[in-house]
Amino acid sequence: MRSFRGFLLKEFYHIFRDRRTAAILFGMPLVQLLLFGFAIRNEISDIKIGLYDRSHDVVTKEIIDKFVSSGTFVITRELHTSEDIEEAFKSGSITEAIVFEPGFADRLQRDGKATVQVITDGSNPNLSKIVAGYTASVLQDYGSAYGNRTGTRSGVVPVPLMMFNPELKSVNLFVPGLMALILMLVSALMTSISITKEKESGTMEVLLVSSLRPVEIIVGKVVPYFLLSFINVLTVLVLASFVFGVPCKGSLILLILESLLFIVTALSLGIFISSITGSQQVAMMISLAGLLLPTILLSGFIFPVSSMPLPLRVISNVIPAKWYLIIVRSIMLKGAGFSYIWKETLVLVMMTIILITASVKKFKVRLQ
Repeated sequence: MRSFRGFLLKEFYHIFRDRRTAAILFGMPLVQLLLFGFAIRNEISDIKIGLYDRSHDVVTKEIIDKFVSSGTFVITRELHTSEDIEEAFKSGSITEAIVFEPGFADRLQRDGKATVQVITDGSNPNLSKIVAGYTASVLQDYGSAYGNRTGTRSGVVPVPLMMFNPELKSVNLFVPGLMALILMLVSALMTSISITKEKESGTMEVLLVSSLRPVEIIVGKVVPYFLLSFINVLTVLVLASFVFGVPCKGSLILLILESLLFIVTALSLGIFISSITGSQQVAMMISLAGLLLPTILLSGFIFPVSSMPLPLRVISNVIPAKWYLIIVRSIMLKGAGFSYIWKETLVLVMMTIILITASVKKFKVRLQ
């Protein structure tokens, strides 16, 4: 019994002396609780709306003021044509467009009913439904207040329209997200494990003292996974088109090029993870916990980033999948060209350069 007690204490000491194991045991549950607790929300704030007011009367101004005073909506653009609406959605400057019909106040007073067209971005059906619900609630409250004030049975009727996904197919939401998730896991996870396997077996030290330069070692390790990931991209696109009926309204070549860029970014992230870890187990835990959960929760894959607290919105900016999701949805569902996604592309390029530079320097340090 004394031997068993000593062995048991030894195991506890071993766990607490290993900082990485202790961090996984105590830090991982805390991180998961905070992420799930704050990221999984249906409430949305700061909804960016564009106004297309074809009436410009007292009633439409009162309704606009009610939207602003609600604290949920923010007016970001004044729209003047139908083309402005589509351009604003493609550029991401608005989440919703509100269109008032001509002679709004006169019709409300004459017929007791006037319509407001509520246009949302159907490329994210979950977000569109929530935004449309918030808008309908504001319009209903104003219609009730207007009827009580005038002593009539007046009502403001919202007419919803989902751009880019009028049928509200959920598959249009999940296919781009799954593309990001699959590429991130295959590229980053497998690359980090492959390189750390060389380090564990001792063959990495042999490579580092050989005639191969660090850049050549890195390229040689990632090229197979780059090609496999590219095959995965083509497979997903074929299945999305012919099996699930997901459209690709934009340039297919641009989509493939952007996907290749994201693969390089994910590969560089896997290289960086392998350069700071010494075992496959640690690399796998960092890849799964540091890439899988953020890709699902903080990229906008399922839950809108705009509904998250400010700290998580800031953290989401360093998640490569967030920018790739914006690119894929813009190309596939909105038909956007490069002029609308160049900022997101630049972010991925900068991430790739930073990660590759840090990884190469790490390998050079090991070589010295």
